[in-house]
Amino acid sequence: MPGFALEPQQLEWCAQVRTMAAERLRPLADKAEPGRVNRPLLTEMAEHGLLTRLFTAGALDLCLMRESLAHACTEAETALALQGLGAHPIRHSGTRRQRDCWLPEVMAGRAVAAFALSEPGAGSDAAALSLAAEPTPDGWRLTGEKRWISNAPEADFYTVFARTTPGAGARGVTAFLVPADRPGLTGAALDMLSPHPIGALHFDGVPVTADDMLGEPDRGFRVAMRTLNLFRPSVGAFAVGMAQAALDATLAHTALRSAFDGRLKDLQTVAHQVAEMATRTEAARLLVYAAASAYDVGAPDVPMRAAMAKLLATETAQYVVDTAVQLHGARALQRGHLLEHLYREVRAPRIYEGATEVQRGIIAKELYALEGLDGAKDGSAKGSAIESDAS
Repeated sequence: MPGFALEPQQLEWCAQVRTMAAERLRPLADKAEPGRVNRPLLTEMAEHGLLTRLFTAGALDLCLMRESLAHACTEAETALALQGLGAHPIRHSGTRRQRDCWLPEVMAGRAVAAFALSEPGAGSDAAALSLAAEPTPDGWRLTGEKRWISNAPEADFYTVFARTTPGAGARGVTAFLVPADRPGLTGAALDMLSPHPIGALHFDGVPVTADDMLGEPDRGFRVAMRTLNLFRPSVGAFAVGMAQAALDATLAHTALRSAFDGRLKDLQTVAHQVAEMATRTEAARLLVYAAASAYDVGAPDVPMRAAMAKLLATETAQYVVDTAVQLHGARALQRGHLLEHLYREVRAPRIYEGATEVQRGIIAKELYALEGLDGAKDGSAKGSAIESDAS
């Protein structure tokens, strides 16, 4: 893999995004009602070209954008990512009609997208989903529930994954584009630790047809994995952005805070903690950039690199933010403090889009597959492919 020294224009663009997020997006986020979709924020992001760039940028540029937004306004970062998750399946698997109908609306901030994969009994094991697609003369009727769906129940459309072939595991899932106004589709908001728009969806015989399919029948899991392979490294970028914000706050605080006849930074135990925070953040950043670059050049080990990037970056961000809180003391726990905000925000990325434990499983399986040892038995290796639906 090549080195990851960014070009001057990339560094300049990242600085511009951070400034714009702090000056234009942060005030809109602060005025929003917690737990609701912030449509004015999406409109402002669209006016600055961020939502268009979401669909034209490569994986590395996506990571740079998410990291820069996360440093100044996590709400804007999350809004951007959710538009991408919900609409990228249309971009890469949708029909011309679907793309022409929805993508311009998403890029303009007029349509809110959502990615509806998780269910009460199918989170980490996404292939175990049970939302039933029952055949009808005109297509299918969807019956069941989705839960922990970001932007639900306020999204304008949902990328929905349903079971079209019972008992077929990952190979019996089909992806559908379901507008929010379909009869039988209702939803309710969920009250979560970090007040993002997230909810449950209830499908009571929701009608869909072949025109609503994204990709091929029974190949919806491939649609999901293609999206997640792109967005998992950028989840890592979100985490790196939060870690950097916590590190920057800690550097400023420890340089100015008086304690024990000196500054906090002069205490060896503090200096060593800050050094550890910085080193882990930089290591996570480089791994994220490596995974994104691998995606952009079509490397065969993208699933493994994406999993490594998400794993290390989200776990690192949890450590860095927690250490920053410890070094700031009680003030960091006061409502409204940057670190209090980051402390609530940083927990969820270790779970969504594949929990840490899932990422470790992917990494191990990919390692054995790349070495031709995935089918090894009694000392022999058969080298069969794994996670073929993710290709």
